[in-house]
Amino acid sequence: MIARTMALAVAMLGGVTTSQLPEFAQQYRQRLGGAIDALTQVVEEFRADAAIHGLTPGEAIDRLEGSSDRLVAAQGERAQRALDRLANLQRQQEAFRDAGPFGRLAVMMRDLDPQIASRAFEDFEPAVPATMEGAVTAAGGFLTVLFGAGLFGRATRRLRRRRDA
Repeated sequence: MIARTMALAVAMLGGVTTSQLPEFAQQYRQRLGGAIDALTQVVEEFRADAAIHGLTPGEAIDRLEGSSDRLVAAQGERAQRALDRLANLQRQQEAFRDAGPFGRLAVMMRDLDPQIASRAFEDFEPAVPATMEGAVTAAGGFLTVLFGAGLFGRATRRLRRRRDA
């Protein structure tokens, strides 16, 4: 009886924990938008500087990276990383827009940006799931943990029976 009560308690904890996934995904998407806004400003300034000097962004990066001055070359590498990261984050944002409620969770898990996720987690505030997505993830977490606890209980009972036999 105690084991069953413990299994239910752990399953409820699993349900409550997984119910927070949609809220975390929402806060992650908000951080993603902020990162895109900040990077867009940096990239647009770089593109404008390149254009003033009659260069494409790629040509400007090549010129910077080819410099014998290590500081200048490092700026070229940094500019390329900013362009690449902006493109990746914009692709992820587009995938979020195209995905449905449960698809957004998959997009987040598949394309998680560690820097954005870390910052989102630092400021994460749990919320009561008031969406179908939250209810389903809560139920899924509850049932998964309950099923796992049941399998664990059966396995330990069998081991005890073998040991006692």
